[in-house]
Amino acid sequence: MTAPAVVDLDDAEGLLAADRQGLLRAASMAGAQVRATASALGEGELDAVRSDSPPRTVVWVAGRGSAVTAGTMLAAVLSGTLPAPMVVATAAPPWIGALDVLIVAGDNPGDPTLVSAAATGVRRGARVVVVAPYEGPLRDATAGRSVALPPRLPVPEDFTLARYLAAGLAALEVIAPGVRVDLSALADELDAEAFRNSAARDVFTNPAKDLTQRMVGRDVVFAGDTPATLTLARHACTVMLRVAQKTAAAAGLADVLVAVGAGWGRAGAQEASIFHDDEIDGPLPQRARTIVLTSDADRPAISARLRGFDDVSVVNANDVPELGRVGEEEPGSTATPGDNRPEQQLAMLAVRLEMAAVYQRLIRG
Repeated sequence: MTAPAVVDLDDAEGLLAADRQGLLRAASMAGAQVRATASALGEGELDAVRSDSPPRTVVWVAGRGSAVTAGTMLAAVLSGTLPAPMVVATAAPPWIGALDVLIVAGDNPGDPTLVSAAATGVRRGARVVVVAPYEGPLRDATAGRSVALPPRLPVPEDFTLARYLAAGLAALEVIAPGVRVDLSALADELDAEAFRNSAARDVFTNPAKDLTQRMVGRDVVFAGDTPATLTLARHACTVMLRVAQKTAAAAGLADVLVAVGAGWGRAGAQEASIFHDDEIDGPLPQRARTIVLTSDADRPAISARLRGFDDVSVVNANDVPELGRVGEEEPGSTATPGDNRPEQQLAMLAVRLEMAAVYQRLIRG
């Protein structure tokens, strides 16, 4: 079972004192990572792969972790609007050639998967973008025949999803005519999201703390109803395990509804009998909490489908208290509810989930 909380979520000083590893600061750096990528784009780091004609295919190769998550998210939300298909793979496909663009993403420049994919891409004349530390075997395999977007800020691997998303968006802008992204605006939105979730804000105005409170003492399932939100649900499980050291499951919304409809996780099914004795009968199982991740546009339909279900929470990017959205002291965000692009909404939710994972860790002291 999860260890009981010893630090109150509204105790800002207690939370900061418990944050001996600087996790809150690391989780708040998503905007800074995006802004650093925007600077690299503005400095012309990607000009060598710019073209007026679309590629035949954009291939995203990543070995593991946030790099895979970012590529899958981008392919899910942007494939319908890109002038070329986007493929997420674990190796360079055998058909890759001079008409294609290869994006190699990861955190280990010695990863054989990344090195082999990059070497194959340059050997066959593809335009290659390296979103990884540009050193060691990876640099040796691609030097002079690729462009690189190495990390400019030291951030723990658990909190690098925003950097990979920004790098992918920057690459797509230069290689796919007609694609326009505003990384500065995205950075502002992520800074505003981190500010809303800061330790000084109480639970009622802090979306990440509110999520944390809903999960305390519960078995948690994150659900998504689209490929993009299901990928985000899996990312949530990963950060909960790695950062909060709490287990959670990810599932499609349809599967969750079948289970809940059959009685799983219902409050009434787990109510204690007046004759129940923990020493004789054993402890009761924890109640379940399902957190459904969705887009701003899909929230009304999802909420309608879930009407009448207990212990199910719907979460979207603009699902924040008004006090958490506007205020004289809040930096950055100028967006109004519903006007963020899908990839921006995913990035904002990712920051919220990562900070909720941090709070889950910190309340245990």
